Amino acid sequence: MFIYRRVRDLREDKDKTQKEIAELLNMQTTVYQRYERGERELPLWAAIKLAEYYGVTLDYLVGRE
Repeated sequence: MFIYRRVRDLREDKDKTQKEIAELLNMQTTVYQRYERGERELPLWAAIKLAEYYGVTLDYLVGRE
């Protein structure tokens, strides 16, 4: 469950909206919102893109570090 919390926290730390991140991932805002709430599993490709965008590791996103 760390990934959902961390993705939200990283977005908020960068002062980005859910819409901006959804556009970065080329998806609808409502789909991205479900990822942040933990209602849907974040696909690996999206996790990789977010890790690159935020300058963190995948291990950080999933709570391994």
